[in-house]
Amino acid sequence: MKSLNKEVWVMVIIAIVSFLFLVGGTSDCTTVAALLTTCSNFISYGTPDPVPGSSCCNALVSLKIMAESTRSNQKLLCRCLMGLIITYNTNATAIATMPGLCGVSIGFTIDPNTNCN
Repeated sequence: MKSLNKEVWVMVIIAIVSFLFLVGGTSDCTTVAALLTTCSNFISYGTPDPVPGSSCCNALVSLKIMAESTRSNQKLLCRCLMGLIITYNTNATAIATMPGLCGVSIGFTIDPNTNCN
């Protein structure tokens, strides 16, 4: 039951981050949030166990492709991930290590101090 609560919190936080960007008038993070739901278990529990699963890594590859298509998409991805890492600070390390553990370079470092501009 306790693990279910953590997974629910991750989903709620991803939804909140998406909503904040939507209301903020920039661009919404709905696609990013939807893809990252496959990483909720890893975001909740971090390393070394469990490792990000193949569905999570596939989501990161999709995000990388999205970010590579335009500079504005890369900025959007950066803002969405920074919002997630700032909001879900307790497992910021897990969020920051996902791309590296999946062997995916998204073009910027996931860190609260990253400037997305």
